[in-house]
Amino acid sequence: MPDVVVVGDLATDVVVLLHGDPAPGSDRPASIRSHGGGAGANVAVHLARLGTPVTFAGCVGDDGAGTGLVAELAAAGVAPAVRVVPGTATGTIVSLVEPGGQRSMLADRAANLALAPDDVPPPRRHLHLSGYTLFAPGPRAAGLAALAAARAAGCTVSIDPASTGPLAAYGVERWLADTAAATLVLPNADEARLLTGCADPAAAARALTTRHPVAVVTLGAEGALWAAGNRLVHRPAHPATVVDTTGAGDAFTAGLLSVWLAAPDGDPAAALEAGLARAAVVVARPGAR
Repeated sequence: MPDVVVVGDLATDVVVLLHGDPAPGSDRPASIRSHGGGAGANVAVHLARLGTPVTFAGCVGDDGAGTGLVAELAAAGVAPAVRVVPGTATGTIVSLVEPGGQRSMLADRAANLALAPDDVPPPRRHLHLSGYTLFAPGPRAAGLAALAAARAAGCTVSIDPASTGPLAAYGVERWLADTAAATLVLPNADEARLLTGCADPAAAARALTTRHPVAVVTLGAEGALWAAGNRLVHRPAHPATVVDTTGAGDAFTAGLLSVWLAAPDGDPAAALEAGLARAAVVVARPGAR
């Protein structure tokens, strides 16, 4: 039984760094590279690189891309609990990155949608669940089962809401009910606003602590907030030349968890700093890892 389990998507990220001005109906220069991706897998890889033993649970297709992605996880130090889904392609995400780093995602989740409850080994200590797992009927059952098993075992649980578009379509109240067992919730500012109705991120963070013991809200260039009880801690972002924001939230999550899991009652500022440091490294180069 592994101590820390991360559940989520594993995919190939096709990162397209766009150059120049938009050119609808014509050509636009770009730099295009493929990298390992998937929100859950990104968190697991960063955790392993930061020295936290971690198992990743997910699915790939029976193709060369899936074989390569699983090998990449193992090479990074992640213990893969990855099922191969026959007759299905491995997930692919196209990330269109504008000059300045802002990105839009085109997602074909493919084999990730086949995740089943039996694919997730029970954690002994901590579960991190990528919010994308709850948004589709197939993997939703696996996500809910993992949350229930972690709660029954007395594990801590962290979860990120993933993205405002699918979160709004899924339903805020439904998501909050599904994730009631989470110890630590990790939205960005837009997701925190959507989940609480509070325009101010600090107010949203405080509102989330009425449901979860700890809420951490990322603020992009403004850094991040930690809210727990009556305490609110802010740390500014680390300086970085932003090339690509793909995976910045996943990197932040892993950095923060690496410190928090080692000392859950420790200094929140230290956990925030670790998350912000990891995010600053990732945004300075193409790709989520």
